[in-house]
Amino acid sequence: MIECKDVCFGYGKTKDTELIHSISLSIEKGEFVAITGENGAGKSTLSKLIAGILKPSSGKITVSGADTAKSKNSELARNTGFLFQNPDRQLCAYTVREEIAFGQKALKTGTEEEIYRRTDSIIEEFGFSPDAAPFSLSRGQRQRLALASIIAVEPKIMILDEPTTGLDYKECMEIMRSVQELNRNGTTVVMVCHDMELVLDFAARMVVLAGGRIIADGETLDIMRSRDVLKQASLLPPQIVQVALELEEKFSGRFDFSDVRTADGLAAKIQEAIK
Repeated sequence: MIECKDVCFGYGKTKDTELIHSISLSIEKGEFVAITGENGAGKSTLSKLIAGILKPSSGKITVSGADTAKSKNSELARNTGFLFQNPDRQLCAYTVREEIAFGQKALKTGTEEEIYRRTDSIIEEFGFSPDAAPFSLSRGQRQRLALASIIAVEPKIMILDEPTTGLDYKECMEIMRSVQELNRNGTTVVMVCHDMELVLDFAARMVVLAGGRIIADGETLDIMRSRDVLKQASLLPPQIVQVALELEEKFSGRFDFSDVRTADGLAAKIQEAIK
């Protein structure tokens, strides 16, 4: 579904201005992949390259069979939705109803009646007031509206750039549960994220960048347990994983906490060890 081959990108014309260096990456239909790394690692740049917002300086990216360098953004948008870190960058209508209908009309996803029905369904699902002004909503509600507007066009691929930045826990979970439901229904999700707790809870696969290069790619929990990888990327594991690793070190060879990813799972392992 998504194929990157030897992709490089930079705003200048020389190698020393490159932000992305020879990245090769394949993402299959229905995966939930988190792209992580320290600030400046190239995470957002890579996500925008995959979406076709940026074009590679060299190498090739294909998304659903389309070469992003040769395809119009309007064509790529039929299959790929992109949620910006700041929702204010993609809201443009006067009411919630108009905002959710905007993308559907632009991409001609159906008749006027079909768009009307789909818009009403999304408004009801998210609990919006249809006549509310988007910029009168809270930061979290604006992010949910931006997400709802993308969901309305039913993209095959959803790319999220730090989707929960600035949100409280409740708002964060509302966003992520909506994304998780999309993924369960077959949408491929690529999420740029610095929150390791969130990555562990939702992403099955984790790609780690450092200095514009991929330094690790694999099952999320396996990478979370790799101190060397996290150190290279200036990341800290979630607290549960950290505690599990420390217990393994303290009781070396006696107990196995390698599959622990939740507090309940850790408690169960400790009870088992005590017995």
